[in-house]
Amino acid sequence: MNITKTAIEGVVIIEPKLFNDSRGYFFESYNKKAFDEEVAKVDFVQDNESCSTRGVMRGLHFQLPPYTQAKLVRCVEGRVLDVALDLRKESPTYGQHVSVELSAENHRQFFIPEGFAHGFAVLSERAVFQYKCNNFYAPGHEGGISILDDTLGIDWQIKPEEAILSDKDTKHPLFADFKSPF
Repeated sequence: MNITKTAIEGVVIIEPKLFNDSRGYFFESYNKKAFDEEVAKVDFVQDNESCSTRGVMRGLHFQLPPYTQAKLVRCVEGRVLDVALDLRKESPTYGQHVSVELSAENHRQFFIPEGFAHGFAVLSERAVFQYKCNNFYAPGHEGGISILDDTLGIDWQIKPEEAILSDKDTKHPLFADFKSPF
Protein backbone atom coordinates (compact mmCIF):
# COMPACT_ATOMS: atom_id res chain seq x y z
CA MET A 1 0.00 0.00 0.00
CA ASN A 2 1.03 3.58 -0.64
CA ILE A 3 0.74 5.89 2.39
CA THR A 4 0.38 9.65 1.88
CA LYS A 5 0.83 11.81 4.94
CA THR A 6 -1.38 14.89 5.14
CA ALA A 7 -0.87 18.33 6.66
CA ILE A 8 -2.31 17.02 9.95
CA GLU A 9 -0.23 14.59 11.99
CA GLY A 10 -1.68 11.08 12.05
CA VAL A 11 -4.25 11.61 9.26
CA VAL A 12 -3.20 9.61 6.20
CA ILE A 13 -4.48 8.60 2.78
CA ILE A 14 -3.93 4.97 1.86
CA GLU A 15 -3.87 3.66 -1.69
CA PRO A 16 -3.79 -0.10 -2.08
CA LYS A 17 -1.75 -1.98 -4.65
CA LEU A 18 -4.23 -2.95 -7.33
CA PHE A 19 -3.79 -6.11 -9.41
CA ASN A 20 -5.72 -5.97 -12.70
CA ASP A 21 -6.21 -8.62 -15.36
CA SER A 22 -8.86 -9.64 -17.88
CA ARG A 23 -11.15 -10.85 -15.06
CA GLY A 24 -11.16 -7.57 -13.15
CA TYR A 25 -9.09 -6.49 -10.18
CA PHE A 26 -7.94 -7.61 -6.74
CA PHE A 27 -6.52 -5.67 -3.82
CA GLU A 28 -5.93 -6.22 -0.14
CA SER A 29 -8.17 -3.70 1.61
CA TYR A 30 -6.79 -4.27 5.10
CA ASN A 31 -3.82 -6.08 6.58
CA LYS A 32 -3.33 -5.59 10.34
CA LYS A 33 0.41 -6.24 10.28
CA ALA A 34 1.06 -3.75 7.47
CA PHE A 35 -1.35 -1.20 8.96
CA ASP A 36 0.31 -1.42 12.40
CA GLU A 37 3.76 -0.98 10.86
CA GLU A 38 2.99 1.74 8.31
CA VAL A 39 0.04 3.73 9.71
CA ALA A 40 -0.77 3.18 13.40
CA LYS A 41 -1.29 0.39 15.91
CA VAL A 42 -5.07 0.19 16.03
CA ASP A 43 -7.38 -2.64 17.00
CA PHE A 44 -10.55 -2.28 14.98
CA VAL A 45 -13.63 -3.76 16.67
CA GLN A 46 -16.58 -2.66 14.55
CA ASP A 47 -17.29 -2.29 10.81
CA ASN A 48 -20.10 -0.05 9.54
CA GLU A 49 -21.63 0.63 6.14
CA SER A 50 -23.99 3.31 4.88
CA CYS A 51 -25.73 3.88 1.56
CA SER A 52 -26.69 7.41 0.56
CA THR A 53 -27.82 9.42 -2.46
CA ARG A 54 -26.31 12.54 -4.05
CA GLY A 55 -26.35 15.56 -1.74
CA VAL A 56 -26.47 13.59 1.51
CA MET A 57 -24.02 15.01 4.03
CA ARG A 58 -23.22 13.08 7.21
CA GLY A 59 -21.31 14.59 10.11
CA LEU A 60 -19.29 16.11 11.46
CA HIS A 61 -19.45 13.34 14.07
CA PHE A 62 -17.23 12.18 16.92
CA GLN A 63 -17.44 10.05 20.07
CA LEU A 64 -16.64 11.64 23.43
CA PRO A 65 -14.06 10.17 25.82
CA PRO A 66 -13.78 7.44 26.96
CA TYR A 67 -15.46 6.15 23.78
CA THR A 68 -13.36 8.04 21.21
CA GLN A 69 -12.95 6.36 17.84
CA ALA A 70 -10.26 6.11 15.21
CA LYS A 71 -11.69 5.27 11.78
CA LEU A 72 -10.48 3.74 8.55
CA VAL A 73 -12.97 4.75 5.85
CA ARG A 74 -13.52 4.01 2.16
CA CYS A 75 -16.15 4.36 -0.54
CA VAL A 76 -16.93 1.06 -2.30
CA GLU A 77 -19.57 2.43 -4.68
CA GLY A 78 -19.81 5.95 -6.04
CA ARG A 79 -17.87 8.98 -4.87
CA VAL A 80 -17.70 11.05 -1.66
CA LEU A 81 -15.75 13.97 -0.28
CA ASP A 82 -14.48 12.84 3.11
CA VAL A 83 -13.30 15.24 5.85
CA ALA A 84 -11.41 14.95 9.13
CA LEU A 85 -11.52 17.99 11.46
CA ASP A 86 -8.89 18.22 14.22
CA LEU A 87 -10.57 18.66 17.64
CA ARG A 88 -7.45 18.08 19.77
CA LYS A 89 -7.20 21.39 21.66
CA GLU A 90 -3.43 21.06 22.26
CA SER A 91 -2.73 20.29 18.60
CA PRO A 92 -1.03 22.91 16.41
CA THR A 93 -3.63 22.01 13.76
CA TYR A 94 -6.67 22.40 16.06
CA GLY A 95 -9.68 23.48 13.99
CA GLN A 96 -8.01 22.58 10.70
CA HIS A 97 -9.25 19.89 8.37
CA VAL A 98 -8.10 17.49 5.68
CA SER A 99 -10.41 16.49 2.86
CA VAL A 100 -10.00 13.75 0.27
CA GLU A 101 -12.14 12.33 -2.48
CA LEU A 102 -12.82 8.65 -1.96
CA SER A 103 -14.37 6.60 -4.75
CA ALA A 104 -14.92 3.10 -6.06
CA GLU A 105 -12.53 4.03 -8.87
CA ASN A 106 -9.57 5.34 -6.85
CA HIS A 107 -9.90 2.75 -4.00
CA ARG A 108 -8.40 5.24 -1.55
CA GLN A 109 -8.86 4.82 2.17
CA PHE A 110 -8.63 7.55 4.77
CA PHE A 111 -7.35 7.00 8.31
CA ILE A 112 -8.72 9.37 10.95
CA PRO A 113 -7.22 9.08 14.47
CA GLU A 114 -9.07 9.63 17.73
CA GLY A 115 -9.75 13.27 18.55
CA PHE A 116 -11.22 14.21 15.17
CA ALA A 117 -14.69 14.95 13.88
CA HIS A 118 -15.55 13.10 10.68
CA GLY A 119 -18.02 13.74 7.90
CA PHE A 120 -18.65 13.18 4.22
CA ALA A 121 -20.72 14.48 1.31
CA VAL A 122 -22.04 12.22 -1.45
CA LEU A 123 -20.96 13.52 -4.86
CA SER A 124 -22.30 10.68 -7.04
CA GLU A 125 -25.90 9.59 -7.60
CA ARG A 126 -25.41 6.89 -4.96
CA ALA A 127 -22.56 5.94 -2.65
CA VAL A 128 -21.83 2.99 -0.40
CA PHE A 129 -19.44 3.96 2.37
CA GLN A 130 -17.63 1.59 4.75
CA TYR A 131 -15.61 2.24 7.86
CA LYS A 132 -13.77 0.38 10.55
CA CYS A 133 -13.80 1.74 14.12
CA ASN A 134 -11.50 0.99 17.02
CA ASN A 135 -14.24 1.46 19.62
CA PHE A 136 -17.88 0.49 19.80
CA TYR A 137 -20.60 3.05 19.13
CA ALA A 138 -21.80 4.61 22.40
CA PRO A 139 -25.02 6.57 21.78
CA GLY A 140 -24.74 8.54 25.03
CA HIS A 141 -21.27 9.75 24.08
CA GLU A 142 -21.76 11.07 20.57
CA GLY A 143 -21.14 14.65 19.51
CA GLY A 144 -20.95 16.78 16.44
CA ILE A 145 -19.99 20.05 14.80
CA SER A 146 -22.27 21.65 12.21
CA ILE A 147 -21.34 20.25 8.81
CA LEU A 148 -22.54 23.53 7.25
CA ASP A 149 -20.33 25.78 9.42
CA ASP A 150 -18.75 27.97 6.73
CA THR A 151 -16.11 29.30 9.16
CA LEU A 152 -14.36 25.92 8.83
CA GLY A 153 -13.51 26.64 5.19
CA ILE A 154 -14.57 23.21 3.92
CA ASP A 155 -15.57 23.09 0.26
CA TRP A 156 -18.07 20.24 0.37
CA GLN A 157 -18.78 20.52 -3.38
CA ILE A 158 -22.49 20.53 -2.45
CA LYS A 159 -24.44 23.79 -2.23
CA PRO A 160 -25.84 24.28 1.31
CA GLU A 161 -29.38 24.61 -0.06
CA GLU A 162 -28.96 21.22 -1.80
CA ALA A 163 -27.58 19.43 1.27
CA ILE A 164 -29.64 16.55 2.63
CA LEU A 165 -29.08 16.27 6.39
CA SER A 166 -30.52 14.15 9.17
CA ASP A 167 -32.51 16.00 11.78
CA LYS A 168 -29.73 15.28 14.30
CA ASP A 169 -27.07 16.79 12.02
CA THR A 170 -29.00 20.07 11.72
CA LYS A 171 -28.67 20.59 15.50
CA HIS A 172 -24.89 20.37 15.98
CA PRO A 173 -23.20 23.55 17.26
CA LEU A 174 -20.91 25.77 15.22
CA PHE A 175 -17.19 25.25 15.79
CA ALA A 176 -16.94 28.62 17.60
CA ASP A 177 -19.43 27.36 20.20
CA PHE A 178 -17.67 24.01 20.66
CA LYS A 179 -15.66 23.19 23.80
CA SER A 180 -13.23 20.41 23.00
CA PRO A 181 -13.02 17.46 25.41
CA PHE A 182 -9.93 16.14 23.56
